[in-house]
Amino acid sequence: MNFEKISDIIKNKGLKITPQRLAVLKAVIDLGNHPTADNIIEIIKKSQPNIAIGTVYKILETYVENGIVKKVKTDNDIMRYDAILDKHHHLYCLESDRIEDYYDDELNDILEKYFKKKNINDFTIKDIKLQIIGNFIN
Repeated sequence: MNFEKISDIIKNKGLKITPQRLAVLKAVIDLGNHPTADNIIEIIKKSQPNIAIGTVYKILETYVENGIVKKVKTDNDIMRYDAILDKHHHLYCLESDRIEDYYDDELNDILEKYFKKKNINDFTIKDIKLQIIGNFIN
């Protein structure tokens, strides 16, 4: 994705556009594999070697708070980041720690209807995400 589109995403959330913010979001999008903060830092350091690690973490949290990226936690308690905001679930491989996106409109409908019928007291559902855990067969 080019910097103009990335700038638009940041600007549309009312955030100030900075070179660091552009670099962080570009790295998340370009990596596209649910990267960790360390993966993102490794990519950014190539073009911005002086960027502070704390700055990257702060930007990622700002993006999560503003709905630009989502957090995905693995079974190994590793925080990963996802720039795909379309409704989807994740296939998580225990052996490799790999995460793949899983799209299924029928499953989404089933889950939404189920929880709507359950009418959980004092709780408003904002999103439903499944993390399906197993192993990829190679």
